[in-house]
Amino acid sequence: MRPKEIMLIAGEASGDLLGAELVNALREELTNAEVEYTTDSQPLHTGLEPRFFGAGGSHMAAAGVELAFDLTQNAIIGIPTPRQYLQLRHRFNELLRLAMERQPDVIIGIDYNEFNLRFAHTVRDYVRHRSSWFQDWQPKLVKYISPQVWASREGRAYQIARDYDLVLSIFPFEKQWYAKRVPKLRVEFFGHPMADRFAKFAVNGRADSTERKQRQILLLPGSRKKEVRRHVPVMISALGIIQQKYPDIRSKIILPNQPLADLAKSSGANVEIQVGGLQKTLAETDVAISKTGTITMECAFAGVPAITLYKTSWASYEIGKRMVKVKSITMPNLLAGEEVFPEFIQNAATPENIAGATLELLQNESRRNEIKTKLVKVIASLGGPGASWRAAQAITRLLEPGPGTQLDARSYERRQPTVVSAH
Repeated sequence: MRPKEIMLIAGEASGDLLGAELVNALREELTNAEVEYTTDSQPLHTGLEPRFFGAGGSHMAAAGVELAFDLTQNAIIGIPTPRQYLQLRHRFNELLRLAMERQPDVIIGIDYNEFNLRFAHTVRDYVRHRSSWFQDWQPKLVKYISPQVWASREGRAYQIARDYDLVLSIFPFEKQWYAKRVPKLRVEFFGHPMADRFAKFAVNGRADSTERKQRQILLLPGSRKKEVRRHVPVMISALGIIQQKYPDIRSKIILPNQPLADLAKSSGANVEIQVGGLQKTLAETDVAISKTGTITMECAFAGVPAITLYKTSWASYEIGKRMVKVKSITMPNLLAGEEVFPEFIQNAATPENIAGATLELLQNESRRNEIKTKLVKVIASLGGPGASWRAAQAITRLLEPGPGTQLDARSYERRQPTVVSAH
């Protein structure tokens, strides 16, 4: 009789938060799972509290995950340098040894796709070649959340199908996309975890600038060092142009941790810099200037019109533009099927372009309201609150198949996300 051993790997700030939310939900679901007794002296499944370990950041540590190290310090954008590659390879091998020593029941890769996809493949390959009467470790492998293989490198779907037992999806169209290509892969849409975080900020219930004394622009450069270095200067320059028209406008940069805040200051940011507290600040914001990526979904959930941009190295951009198959890399635009948020990539991400689009939104209240209406439809397509619980239930069903898993009334209500077409 032993508790479940669960290994989690998150290498980015957003994945660290996802991991913490999932751990809290998994702890309750697995602890409350019905005990399955057998004729053996001990039951196969128990209601003992599971043990969580692996790599992540401060949120996962606070949630009770035993971290081998803080992997979020190794977040990399674009092509890694030789030094970064060696550091990642060392971390990879450390985690691989840890997995082999502790032999968890399930390994959950949270975002951080290149690292986690390779890790799952290595573990699966190891298990396949060493399975015997004396080596019966057969961990379940879960990808949380699905990589955006529909946007680029579609062929990775076949490798994912060979290596993973379960893929958890936050976007409703992904399940059907996988079903057409790898129908045997178990893919479950569980909704978007941000729905819980922004539940108190209704998309159509925010106070616009007409109800506040002063307008506010929020600058969101990203959660990685290279993103801060590349995005902060162009954002500050754009802000300078905007301030010529609105000299009294409030402005603020939000970053997830103090080291990035210090980096922003050294990169030329001469505005207020805030660490954390994004949700509350979004509720007081008229327009955001944001890097593309997960953070644009936070703007969407908060009902904040945004201008999005992304700048990377020349080599990374040239490689990326040949691989990406979608028209926009801003997720709310993809979900809406149109450009809801104006987007500027690489050479187009100039201070003049960004400032011009921002001023157009600030001066045009009807355009802002139009964007908010479209965001309501986008958010409705992603299911309601309870996404982390639904993901935990999917993993619990994977570990405790059949009637052994019982859901209480509260959990049952959260089990299936409501899906509404965004088009």
